[in-house]
Amino acid sequence: MNTTGKTKPWQFIYDEAGIEESIPKVVPFSIHVSRHAIDRPNSPALCYLSQKISYAELNTQASQLANGLTALGISKGDVIGIQMTNIPQYIVALVAAAKMGVIVSNVSPLLAPPELVYQVKNANISTLIVLDTFVPAIQGVAEQLQGVINNVIVTGAMDTIKTPNETVMPAIKDVQTYNYTRVIADEKTHFEQVTVSHEDVALLQYTGGTTGSPKGAMLTHGGLAWVAENAYTHAGMEAGVTVSAAPFPMFHIAGTAGVMAVLLFGGMSLLIPDPRDIDHYIDQLIANPPTQLAGVPALYQMLLNHPKSGEIDLSNLKIAMSGSAPLTGNDRKKIEGWIGENKLCDLFGMTETSPGYVVSPPKRSKPTTVGIPLPGVDVKIMDLETGTKELPFGEAGEIIANTPGLMKGYLNLPEETEKAVRLIDGKQYIYTGDVGFMDSEGYITLCDRAKDMLIVGGYKVFSIDVEDTLSKLDCVDLSAVVGTSDEKRPGNDVVNLFVQLNSKDADKDKAVLETEIIAFCRANMSPYKIPKRLFFVDQLPVTAIGKLDKKVMREMACS
Repeated sequence: MNTTGKTKPWQFIYDEAGIEESIPKVVPFSIHVSRHAIDRPNSPALCYLSQKISYAELNTQASQLANGLTALGISKGDVIGIQMTNIPQYIVALVAAAKMGVIVSNVSPLLAPPELVYQVKNANISTLIVLDTFVPAIQGVAEQLQGVINNVIVTGAMDTIKTPNETVMPAIKDVQTYNYTRVIADEKTHFEQVTVSHEDVALLQYTGGTTGSPKGAMLTHGGLAWVAENAYTHAGMEAGVTVSAAPFPMFHIAGTAGVMAVLLFGGMSLLIPDPRDIDHYIDQLIANPPTQLAGVPALYQMLLNHPKSGEIDLSNLKIAMSGSAPLTGNDRKKIEGWIGENKLCDLFGMTETSPGYVVSPPKRSKPTTVGIPLPGVDVKIMDLETGTKELPFGEAGEIIANTPGLMKGYLNLPEETEKAVRLIDGKQYIYTGDVGFMDSEGYITLCDRAKDMLIVGGYKVFSIDVEDTLSKLDCVDLSAVVGTSDEKRPGNDVVNLFVQLNSKDADKDKAVLETEIIAFCRANMSPYKIPKRLFFVDQLPVTAIGKLDKKVMREMACS
């Protein structure tokens, strides 16, 4: 039942702003790179440690790598893993894979050994292109990856800056290792684009989804291209002019999709290997005045508070995108005072939607909202109890979205896909797990995240994931994770862990047990998932029907 009174109340905003839906005519994005290499060969595509790489150079290196991977027996439909920081080789590998019709699975350097093994096996990654500093992690789990990974291609962070040293390749049991520069050195500089369709999978991006267990979201060439063209039309991108500073890690969907969009439009991406190195980031912004910024709210705060922020030339800045968490109140006012009015833009989405499906147009934004659906997207607010009743304006419920950027599904998980994606009025909608409401113009306000989901440093942390891991620890009888606001990092949560001990361990020294539990977490989960505060309780609080009462635990954590 539709009680909103209008199928797409945001259409008025489209008409007022002259927004029209863009249908990508060419996929994959590697075709755009090839065309830019012909039309503007000397135009910079990347800037890394003050060195610029032109579109001609990027296209040549990507073709060489594609030929090198082909020589290793890799072909369309195969899966390769990329495990690096934001360095040029990451983008070269993305373009090469797109030329080949090969599927990329981004492998986070933050994965704990069990998580790394799980993803490689689940995605069936046969070849891994990896930064040399991450090789020890692969060596440590090599025996568990026998029969899965055949090749590891190793590169150094400075390989594009200076002539690489002739180093001996690390030994990895039952795996052939290659030097990245040698893989591409003797290969032809042209590679014929393999034919791919809109529906072919381009990216196998792992996410907690809406329930917490690791899943490979199958994102298509068409979906990624559609989001790039539609989400970034507000950015005013211009070939040869755009300078995009978006230091999201490339192994995160925001980083991958962002750089794909800039390459599609022919702009230059400013690569920042470590956005926590704010001094380096500031220096790069001073040297390369941005036309586009993107980041999480905490990063904007760090930039704004830096003593050299006033030295950045923002006169040509057209848009500053903020993602992962709403940016409201005084923080928004301070940032707008720095960058100028009508430039700040919220972009909202999730991995499963490639990722953006809601945007706040800078000149028509409502500061307390995350914006309106992108053209071609339909968003509904459904009741939290059944998920089947559409709610009226102003009433909070679960946000669901139908978008051309929707994933094909979770790899080899049809039941999980059916839970997350449901058919309504003949269209597929993703149930996002986010709670919010819509006003009469179609603007969406977030009220809360999914009950058990936290945001730490821009990454999703699902309590069930952490609790599942802790269930393997003998001293833990029951555990529960809740998030509380991180006052030092706006838009982020603090991971609080509540533990109910087994009876045989209940009288042990709590300091010793805490050390044991945290050490176990460090060994078995990514750093951002590790609890920052630990509470021992005699019994976890439950509701009248026996469910864990996380509301009470949040109150306890805040007291």
